[in-house]
Amino acid sequence: MDTATVWAHIHAERGALKRTLASLPESAWSQPSVCQGWTVKDVAAHVIAHPQVGWRQLAGMMARNTGRGYNSMIFHEVRRLGRTQTREQILDDFERYDGSTRRVPTTTVVEPLVDALVHHQDIVRPLGRRHEMDPTAASLAADRCLLLSFLMGSGRAKRSVRLVADDHDWSHGSGPEVRGPMQELLLVCAGRARVATDLTGDGLDLLDGRSD
Repeated sequence: MDTATVWAHIHAERGALKRTLASLPESAWSQPSVCQGWTVKDVAAHVIAHPQVGWRQLAGMMARNTGRGYNSMIFHEVRRLGRTQTREQILDDFERYDGSTRRVPTTTVVEPLVDALVHHQDIVRPLGRRHEMDPTAASLAADRCLLLSFLMGSGRAKRSVRLVADDHDWSHGSGPEVRGPMQELLLVCAGRARVATDLTGDGLDLLDGRSD
């Protein structure tokens, strides 16, 4: 997929997320998301922070989190954003950075796609809402998540099962099969197998977080 098409998917998903957020009652913003320890507001602020982080901001993040690993740094930075920003500021940022092609230094163009797709689901699923994502975009994001499985918490799925989409031409791995919609397989690849639905196959118990 060429870069312009990836950005088109990012902008479409951010726009959809903005509409979702604008439709939520204020009380929903303080509800827990799929991401442990993060509220809906925390996750929303994190998604639209992506185009706002340049080298200076990245250096500040690292300085504030000296001695912490990458995932711990992200956890604390997202909590900080959620505490310091209001609902209105976050929605304004979605408007202000609509169409932006800035990304965090050292990341590829696919990381903001992963953020938008996966975090949209992190927000809507605990609220009992549904949002369907583009399967082509989801397949690209899934490939990136598997490459970064050591950060995403999906190493067991990457090593142990064959993932097969039933609505898109995509598969990965070997072993007992897990089959389902591409968006649900993206959640598996992003370490969120515990909330993925409509999956079948002999490999379900081998997914991260699906069994003890």
